[in-house]
Amino acid sequence: MPMKPEPALAPPLRVSRWFNSVEPITLDALRGRVVLLHTFQMLCPACVSHGVPQALKARELFRETDLAVIGLHTVFEHHAVMNAAALQAFIAEYRLTFPIGIDEPSDTGSIPLTMRAYALQGTPSLVLIDRAGRVRASHFGIVDDLALGGLIGRLIGEPRTAAPAEAPVDSNAAARGAAACDEDGCPVSSE
Repeated sequence: MPMKPEPALAPPLRVSRWFNSVEPITLDALRGRVVLLHTFQMLCPACVSHGVPQALKARELFRETDLAVIGLHTVFEHHAVMNAAALQAFIAEYRLTFPIGIDEPSDTGSIPLTMRAYALQGTPSLVLIDRAGRVRASHFGIVDDLALGGLIGRLIGEPRTAAPAEAPVDSNAAARGAAACDEDGCPVSSE
C-alpha cells in the first residue's frame, strides 16, 4: 500500500442505528485502541465471502483492548431491500457479534454520509484508525488476511503517544471501471 506522510483525523461516524451495542459508538470513545472500520453491504458478494469473515477473524485474533472492530452497513444501491430489519436478520444469520452501524443516508444522493466523509469507493472497504484517531489505511476491495494482520499488528505495536512516521493509505484509488459488483467488491457509481 502507498505511504502517506501526514494521516488525517478520522471523521466522525454518521450512524442512524446501532446493532450489538447498548450505546452509540464514537471514535472519541475508542481513542487508545486501533479501530478496524469494516464497511459492507448485505448484497455484496465480496463482503459476504471475504469482508465479513475477515472482520470476524480480526475480532477473534486481537484483544478488544487493542483493536475495536466496527461494522458499517453502508448502502448505496438496492436501498429498499437492505433495510434495518433485513440487516438484523443478516447479523443473526452470520452470528456477527461486533458493533454494526447503519451509515446515515444522504439527503442529496445515494452515497451515505460516513462513506462520503471517508471517500470510500465501494464495498467491501476497510479503514484502519490508529490509537490517536487518525486514518492510517483505507482500502476498497479484498485485502489479504496476512497483510491486514501485519498492518493491525504494526499499529498496535506503535507507542501510544508517538506520532507515526508514515502510514499506508488506499492502494487502489484509481477508478475500477464498470460499476457492477464482482468477486472483488461493489464499486460506487458516480452520482
